[in-house]
Amino acid sequence: MGKRRCVPPLEPKLAAGCCGVKKPKLSGSGTHNHGNQATTVPVSSSGPLQNHQHADGGSGRENVSDLTLCPGNSPITRMNPTSGALSPLARPNGTANSTKNLVVTAEMCCYCFDVLYCHLYGFPQPRLPRFTNDPYPLFVTWKTGRDKRLRGCIGTFSAMNLHSGLREYTLTSALKDSRFPPLTREELPKLFCSVSLLTNFEDATDYLDWEVGIHGIRIEFINEKGVKRTATYLPEVAKEQDWDQIQTIDSLLRKGGFKAPITNDFRKTIKLTRYRSEKVTISYAEYMASRQHCFQNGTLHAPPLYNHYS
Repeated sequence: MGKRRCVPPLEPKLAAGCCGVKKPKLSGSGTHNHGNQATTVPVSSSGPLQNHQHADGGSGRENVSDLTLCPGNSPITRMNPTSGALSPLARPNGTANSTKNLVVTAEMCCYCFDVLYCHLYGFPQPRLPRFTNDPYPLFVTWKTGRDKRLRGCIGTFSAMNLHSGLREYTLTSALKDSRFPPLTREELPKLFCSVSLLTNFEDATDYLDWEVGIHGIRIEFINEKGVKRTATYLPEVAKEQDWDQIQTIDSLLRKGGFKAPITNDFRKTIKLTRYRSEKVTISYAEYMASRQHCFQNGTLHAPPLYNHYS
């Protein structure tokens, strides 16, 4: 069993990518072996795992690919080392603590849509919402279309007050995920927004001390050049990709920029932190329905009324 922590260890507030772009067939190109044999994961410049790397350096930066997802430089983010400890959240899907109410709500996604909508149309930002402003590590994810293709996903492992944290990472994930061009007005009707709040951080005993579909994982490792790198997947990613534990770990290593053959001995050197999350997702259509009374003359592109939250 892992050692329970209520909050992640103190570290710079790092923007982190949460999930993969699409389903790479980890065993379909090269070898995949759970023993000491090397594992080859496709990392061609045109493949789904391209530019997924992160280096821990003095700049205190991580971004969607540098940590786990996307290329380029990340926005500089901050850390509040004095933020208080998190209370354990109720776990979704009846996994535990089923008698407690979930903290995450659909209104948080609506607020993210408000923030993005106002930014894209040049309106003043909406007033602060009424939901809790307690601090949590958080991620904001954007997907698009019927097949819900990933369009942006950035978050932080440092606890942030939800009002400012969701506002910041709404725009960071929508506009600064360097795998994708910034989101545009025209894309709004096809968008889905997810908010994930992270909790129950535990130091794993080894790289297999976690459950697919239950835990998110964050790995730290030393690459072939002696540089510490990190990568993370939210709890739903491995299950959605139909990966087992080894495939997930190997994918994270490639995303973190590890280019050497992956052996079982190297996997044993990984430091793994597991965590859980609460997640809620709404579509733009659901957002519009919830804000219908806030739009003028029944037109689609009228600004939200800013007294909605007052």
